[in-house]
Amino acid sequence: MSSSDSAVDVRSLAGSDHHKYDLTLTDKVIAATGPNAHPRLAEIMPSLVRHLHDFAREVNLTVDEWTNAIELINECGRMSTDRRNETQLLCDILGLETLVDEITANLLSSTSSSSSSSPTPSAILGPFYRSNAPLLPNGTSIVRNLTPSCPWYETAQSDAAHISGKVLSSSTSLPIPNAIVDVWHTAPNGLYEQQDPSQPEMNLRGRFTTDAAGRFSFYCLRPVAYPIPDDGPAGKFLALLDRHPYRPGHIHFIVSAPEHRTLTTQIFDQRDEYIARDSVFAVKDELVVRFVPREGDPMGRWSLEYDFVLDPVARTVVA
Repeated sequence: MSSSDSAVDVRSLAGSDHHKYDLTLTDKVIAATGPNAHPRLAEIMPSLVRHLHDFAREVNLTVDEWTNAIELINECGRMSTDRRNETQLLCDILGLETLVDEITANLLSSTSSSSSSSPTPSAILGPFYRSNAPLLPNGTSIVRNLTPSCPWYETAQSDAAHISGKVLSSSTSLPIPNAIVDVWHTAPNGLYEQQDPSQPEMNLRGRFTTDAAGRFSFYCLRPVAYPIPDDGPAGKFLALLDRHPYRPGHIHFIVSAPEHRTLTTQIFDQRDEYIARDSVFAVKDELVVRFVPREGDPMGRWSLEYDFVLDPVARTVVA
């Protein structure tokens, strides 16, 4: 963002006096909060206002730059739909969603009782989740209507994979039956199905219920790296920062079970060159996985065994 050609460069006029702004403005804004304000807002808004005002003073933020920033946020809102959340994507490339996810996980873990095993780390939801994916039997595929006419047919054939594992409780290390494993990932062309009119509805999405032994299994594809959409304000912002837009190959999961905290996470294929350079900073070492060759299965050339460990919901003890 920069000032328009016709605008006066306010920063050049500020000189050595650029810190000499009306500091009482910040205190006035904070003091304006009334006694009946929402308790959480009353707690956090003074810090937000101080940081926001200090930032503006520190960088000598101009009206043109502020206006451009507002338009960026407005454009994200205009572009967002129930199939694509552009504002969330903007938060992703700034690392904000990953940070908030980490903070939330730490707060929840601090309230947990002692566990016999560590819960699976969380990761960001991302902007392309869709609720109510088809509920499928274990052992079936989330790849729909794959035919030789598909442009990425050969890649899908070579990357066909079988994923299985258990859902366990961190408090007991015992399997959890009837847990729901909600999974989704992109096609080999790097697009989620709602981005790609050529893909069938809910392609590469599905929900699976664990059996009595806490096990789940399904067929999918090894994930591929892909650029986040660059046709919107988030992509344009990345370009202005001279940053690459790529995410490493990953598969999204939401794992839920009665009396346990719902886990939102991703697993990352270790073969991917962008593992250490994720454009949204979501990779964690514990979530990097290794697919191994699968023998004797015409439906899958690769195999992965991965267990998800959920924290129980803390119970309130009534005296």
